[in-house]
Amino acid sequence: MYVWYAAYGSNADGARLAHYLLKCREPAAPLASRAVELPGAVYFATESPVWGGGRGFYDPEAHGTVYARAHLITAGQFSDIAAQEMYRLPGTALARDRETELKLAEAVARGRVRLGPGRYETVVCAGDIDGVPLLTLTAPWALGEVELREPSEAYVRRIAAGLHASGAWAPEEIAAYLAGCPGAAGRFTADDVLTLLARGPGRLPPTPSGEPN
Repeated sequence: MYVWYAAYGSNADGARLAHYLLKCREPAAPLASRAVELPGAVYFATESPVWGGGRGFYDPEAHGTVYARAHLITAGQFSDIAAQEMYRLPGTALARDRETELKLAEAVARGRVRLGPGRYETVVCAGDIDGVPLLTLTAPWALGEVELREPSEAYVRRIAAGLHASGAWAPEEIAAYLAGCPGAAGRFTADDVLTLLARGPGRLPPTPSGEPN
């Protein structure tokens, strides 16, 4: 079973995603990647021990349009990415492969399925691409239910680079989009994001205590 994984955060960047895929039970590159726009909003909250500052989350019910990059991967790879997002070992997010497919099928049928209370343990189905489900990971809470926290420059820079690599949006569009995301708005201007984007994605931060980036 294949799915499109809609990455709206740093996994929009190919090098960042590769860091996760190398730790998957199936360490293969995506069969394809493409730009997508999702209904809803991306916002920044909680605290990332790796990037510093707020993490990116997706609220499909919020007003707006989200820029993301979809990667065509197996259901098992999607499950293993979910496990790593929660600092677990690959193969532990949805247990057996059959259970993975059943849980993801439930997300497709209902629009979302909550795997647990964690920050990236809610699977959202944002539609499909040519009949293949378009899935992403987010928190169980909504935009207005959590305190916003500004993201770090390194995190914004990595997201901007990933979106730009898709070739779908001009730098000015990406800059305006990210500068307007709740949590980043008021901290970053569009010009700030353009400056970060011009520097390139930068180096991936070190991984503390075996945790994923």
